[in-house]
Amino acid sequence: MMSYPLKFGEFLKRTGSTKSMQMVLEGPRCPADEEHVECFRELLSSDNQFPRKHDDYHTLLRFLRVKNFDKLKAKDLYLKMLKWRDDFGVDAIAKEFKFEEYEEVKKCYPHGFHGVDRYGRPLYIERLGMIDLNVLLKVTTIDRILKHHIAEQEKTLNLRYPTCSIAAKKHISSITSILDVKGVGMNSFTKPARDIFMEIQKIDSNYYPETLHQLFIVNAGSGFRALWKALKAFMDAHTVAKIQVLGSNYQSSLLEVVDPSNLPTFLGGNCTCLEYGGCMSSDKGPWNNTEITEALQVDSWAVCDTELKNENKTNTSMALEETPLPATGDVEISATHKTDTQKEGSEQHTERGYLDNIFQKILAIDVAVKDVKMVLVGLTEKQEELAKQVEELMNLVRSMTL
Repeated sequence: MMSYPLKFGEFLKRTGSTKSMQMVLEGPRCPADEEHVECFRELLSSDNQFPRKHDDYHTLLRFLRVKNFDKLKAKDLYLKMLKWRDDFGVDAIAKEFKFEEYEEVKKCYPHGFHGVDRYGRPLYIERLGMIDLNVLLKVTTIDRILKHHIAEQEKTLNLRYPTCSIAAKKHISSITSILDVKGVGMNSFTKPARDIFMEIQKIDSNYYPETLHQLFIVNAGSGFRALWKALKAFMDAHTVAKIQVLGSNYQSSLLEVVDPSNLPTFLGGNCTCLEYGGCMSSDKGPWNNTEITEALQVDSWAVCDTELKNENKTNTSMALEETPLPATGDVEISATHKTDTQKEGSEQHTERGYLDNIFQKILAIDVAVKDVKMVLVGLTEKQEELAKQVEELMNLVRSMTL
């Protein structure tokens, strides 16, 4: 189960007492899917291969879905993902990797997250037709591009999804993407471009499956359409089914799923992000809303991944107690007052941890009450059914004695 420190008092005021932050982050669960996930857990546990992290419900479900709930195939892919994370040092990349050449890369490779779609999913945009590979490979390397991509994937999983979920008041676990391929053709698919594409495709398909909701490829001319036939050979059918290839008349299709305020002007929207130097440099979205990130206790995306810090699921409550929650008032403390307020801060920390535990227990009690209600309803129905059967049996006995 994914766990996030909660500033639940403020959140409940915004969302209403009937919907908690934890419920939004966990999202609705289909009974059939829950059964599949539980069986998958048992399969992994039976071979002593169940991990101490990356084992939350939605992660396991993503690996099941990409393999059409074939548990053995899902297990193989899942274990390869865990090995890749260890071999490639993904946790270290997520926490420590610094893409110093970011601004220079943006100039020759315009890409980035920009707001959300109408459902509330993060919106990712690339202007592939404007990529200058020669310049790109002078300011960075393919290896660093891949590490930057992995860091962004981790940021999306651990910051963008939870903040978008809070903002939309529903569980968000996938993105909508737009690729502008104006001017892209067969000549664009050079060896460096092919290497980057294939590596990114491999990473996304094998290690971050089922995180793409929909992809729009716009401004696709005859040159790109010929290239697309070759590119599809490297992609699984499940992913291809989520992709729409559109020509120059794409605006109406995009506006159906993205509000104009979140769509750049170069794609038919009305956003310019002038204050950020353009939409591809803004990274605007709920993940930059301080009220939401403070409620989730994430001063930066690198510390938001609670799962990476937990040894196992039984340590979740301990991690919540050990992680200091943001104060509801002014959190700035001058150096001259730090010593005098250490004891008070410690007492507040203990109190917050205590309240947080109470809140978690309230949620557990609420779930238990609902389960009891369901059992009582089932017993009542059984009682009524037995009463009918007894009445029918008595009528049968009476008819036999006549």
